[in-house]
Amino acid sequence: MRNILLLFVVLTLFSCNRKEKKVKVEETRTSGSLKILVDESVGPIVQQEIDVFKMDYPQATFITIFKPELKLLPAFLNDTARVIVLPRMLTKAEEKYYNQRSIKINTSRFAVDGIALITNKNNIDSTINVKDVVDILQGKGSGRKLIFDNAYSSTFQYFMQLANISQFPASGVYSKNSSNEVIKLIAEDKNFIGILGVNWVSDRNPEFLKYQDKIKTLGVKNSKGKPGADKYYQPTQINLINGDYPFLRNINIIDCEGRDGLGTGFAVWLRSQRGQLIVLKSALAPHKLMPRTLNITKGNK
Repeated sequence: MRNILLLFVVLTLFSCNRKEKKVKVEETRTSGSLKILVDESVGPIVQQEIDVFKMDYPQATFITIFKPELKLLPAFLNDTARVIVLPRMLTKAEEKYYNQRSIKINTSRFAVDGIALITNKNNIDSTINVKDVVDILQGKGSGRKLIFDNAYSSTFQYFMQLANISQFPASGVYSKNSSNEVIKLIAEDKNFIGILGVNWVSDRNPEFLKYQDKIKTLGVKNSKGKPGADKYYQPTQINLINGDYPFLRNINIIDCEGRDGLGTGFAVWLRSQRGQLIVLKSALAPHKLMPRTLNITKGNK
């Protein structure tokens, strides 16, 4: 009986040791755990990149938080997480939080995003000028109504800067709680123009596919003297790549880990050929176009 009990204890200890060894993963560029904050307006493309990265490197674990920009920044600046994906760079005031602690800030652009303007298919409008959008934002009115993905989102902040205003007018500009809510509203109401990131208006978004036949994307013409001022441009991939579509923004991964870990590895991978191919397939513009290799063979004479 004593021998059986001793054997049971030995096997239990051996099993516990094996479990501990399995749980412990070395922190490298391709393994370990990374807490990453992601602006939800560019969430779909980031999630696609993470999914493929994890297929390539199974020992990499991501703790991903998707929220509007203004709800993410406090966590990032208070050191709750040191890696963030934003459709802009940090401001000088935001950089100060890390500079004061002598922590290096590594910012890498990996894609170019567009902000799409969508409306109901029964709306007679199919185009809009940048000036018209700015007029609505400044409260000058035109009968048109804009609806944003979220009052705390980066798209909201983008258009506030565009219109050079500190707050939106009391009427004509509204917000929902998510991009998918905007899509649903536009499909049901022809009186609004929805504003959201291009990667939400694609066949990779199941919610958009549900309402696709009830929605159209507006062509946008830029102000005189600026790129895209010659005609109305859709937020297609080629127009993002060429810089013709007026509402463009860079998607950046900002790494303040202060070490060569998974954050660094993921940032480098995003700009690699594999990471950039995912951007291309998502209909956004890659950081750089990857050269295509053609294998040419001579036929038998």
